[in-house]
Amino acid sequence: MFLFSSRVFHLVTTSGHQRHLLRQRGWMIALIMFLSLFEIAVSQNQSCDPESTQVLQLLYQDGHVVIDNGIFQLTLSNPEGFVTGVQYNGIENVLAYTGHENDRGYWDLVWNFPGNKTKIKGTLDRIEATKMEVITQNDEQIEISFSRTWNASSNVTVPVNIDKRFVVLQNSSGFYSYAIFERLQGWPAVEIDNIRLAIKLDKDKFDYMAISDERQRYMPLPDDRIPPRGKPLAYPEAVQLLDPIEPEFKGEVDDKYEYSMESKDIKVHGWISTNDSVGFWQITPSNEFRSAGPLKQFLGSHVGPTNLAIFHSTHYVGAELIMSFEEGEAWKKVFGPVFIYLNSFPKEVDPLLLWHEAKNQTKIEEEKWPYNFTTSSDFPSSDQRGSVTGRLLVRDRYISSEDIPANGSYVGLAAPGDAGSWQREYKGYQFWSKADEEGYFCINNVRSGRYNLYAFVPGFIGDYHNETVIDISPGSDTCLGELVYEPPREGPTLWEIGVPDRTAAEFYIPDPNPMFVNKLYVNISDNKYRQYGLWERYSELYPDEDMVYDVDVDDYSKDWFYMQVTRKLDDGGYNGTTWEIKFQFDDQVTNLTRDFKLRIALSTSNVAELQVRVNDISVDPPLFTTGQIGKDNTIARHGIHGLYWLYSVNVPASSLGRGCNSIYLTQPLAISPFQGLMYDYIRLEYPDSSQQLSDTAAPGRWESRSSFLALSPSRCVKSKPDREGCIFPAALELRCAKPLYLWSSFSSRQQAAAWSFGRCVTCNLASNS
Repeated sequence: MFLFSSRVFHLVTTSGHQRHLLRQRGWMIALIMFLSLFEIAVSQNQSCDPESTQVLQLLYQDGHVVIDNGIFQLTLSNPEGFVTGVQYNGIENVLAYTGHENDRGYWDLVWNFPGNKTKIKGTLDRIEATKMEVITQNDEQIEISFSRTWNASSNVTVPVNIDKRFVVLQNSSGFYSYAIFERLQGWPAVEIDNIRLAIKLDKDKFDYMAISDERQRYMPLPDDRIPPRGKPLAYPEAVQLLDPIEPEFKGEVDDKYEYSMESKDIKVHGWISTNDSVGFWQITPSNEFRSAGPLKQFLGSHVGPTNLAIFHSTHYVGAELIMSFEEGEAWKKVFGPVFIYLNSFPKEVDPLLLWHEAKNQTKIEEEKWPYNFTTSSDFPSSDQRGSVTGRLLVRDRYISSEDIPANGSYVGLAAPGDAGSWQREYKGYQFWSKADEEGYFCINNVRSGRYNLYAFVPGFIGDYHNETVIDISPGSDTCLGELVYEPPREGPTLWEIGVPDRTAAEFYIPDPNPMFVNKLYVNISDNKYRQYGLWERYSELYPDEDMVYDVDVDDYSKDWFYMQVTRKLDDGGYNGTTWEIKFQFDDQVTNLTRDFKLRIALSTSNVAELQVRVNDISVDPPLFTTGQIGKDNTIARHGIHGLYWLYSVNVPASSLGRGCNSIYLTQPLAISPFQGLMYDYIRLEYPDSSQQLSDTAAPGRWESRSSFLALSPSRCVKSKPDREGCIFPAALELRCAKPLYLWSSFSSRQQAAAWSFGRCVTCNLASNS
């Protein structure tokens, strides 16, 4: 079998095209993958045949325990519980061999006592256990505990009991790890910034990193980051490679934050030793134990070669996500298990295919979740969990007279709180599911506890929150029926900028300075924002004046810079920036007296302030200010979102006039290049009383797209507007004045309307087409 598949592989690939073909979809690659997966299952002795079953052993050595299942060996320091060795496929130890052995694989955390100013970034605790205990040892599995109990007389250790667990199963090509953290009543207050499992691999072997289908590459060595081979840039994590050992990396920027991932996407990531055809992967079947919901961003794999399982961090959120416990507060949480998986291919098969096999193993692990082999009562099995089902609809009468299925919405259970509080929640567990096309959702394997239901819906601003406390008990099945989310709105849309999706990805993202690139992202448009130094491009594109955006002319994907940052001055200082939004009013809509509503959704903020002014750039105080908000540091960390912020600003009708109007958005704080905002979406709404105009609007020519749309809520769209206004010849039909670029037909008026904000309309309301 192997000879057949390897020959097929040889026939369809050459050394020059092999890597390219691996990324193409087609029947030939699928055939190769199928044959390779079959071979690895045989070669790694994963068969259920009793004759091929390996003996599971627990061995004691000087200061270590070794678990050997015949496929690999796991060596752990005793009693500290550090991962000091992983022997696999003829490699004596896949872990780093430089430095101390306790620096190869470990759980750690960063903590501090509240108010302690001597440790700005907290104390790093490598969680050195003091007791080793065999929890389970039989023919099927071995589970070992390495625990540390807090000593009340100590003021140098975190006041938390920690129990690190390692599990090896018979015939399994890898090991599982999880940890139980517990605080008892009466213990002192404490703050925790970071909790993780870190594993460092042999840099001379593991040279290829993969974190997704698109984001994978050969990586530089850690030596390349050290001067004089590397040059630190604006902060220590970002280094330009001046004289790397491998010349192919020369000139590139390496920064671990360029490889961060959203929690919902962290399922498998790791490294490949291409010379040995061996892969080392971390598989996370569930993200229930991670902090802050599905959009929270975490580090994963990066130069080292390093593989991280981060369970809690403040990255892309800031101080609001510091895990803070009050004096006497009790708490317990289980982090993990995660699966550390090793795989290999015969050397005749391209080693990069190991990524695809690891993805296949990830699906197997997901199907097994929650695991039934853990012996801790703190990790409940499937029959000790519950489920929640329902259907989420969106009600927006300015888009549709009928409720709209919340297609693609994320629906989740988290600790009771307020709308959107899940993105700052860290002490409990969260369970999320993605709704189908009809808005139906099913959240399975929920731990017992009390929850609120939360959701956010692509295409709509704000957060859904059901205040009803849902009490989950073992085996419970809770059906919530139909739920309706009414997103914030008080009137029809005058104009809008962007797409409400909680990111700034739809806006203009510039090309990086060619002196500071990561080659991985040169041809991946969806990840263009991950390049280093894009904040500096704003001053280059707008050297003298700030951005001006005309809603009737400009295209936000080309004309709206994706982050409002400070302007760098010649003397090395910085200035705040003011952006102008220009729009038109006509006679028919200037006699309104009620307030307009300006909706501003931010996708991130870092030590910034947003001030809003209308038609007067210098008025003080401004119409609205957020005050200083956010410490996400998203700009420096190559992100496209951090915390989500939503503001509604009342704009007095008296402040607007016929003809040209302007809204000014000022970010005045400016002591750093990394201060600023990213917008998700901006919308100006007419007062609700303008609905009467839309029902009786007379035929005529409209001077701007804005003025027509204000009087035409709920109408469908088939075309991209021209830039010279529209003609409204009859009460039921509108056609743009010039030939248009037609879109594909929509299956429903609701579907079309969901995309129609701020666009001209071609529809027949009578026939609902």
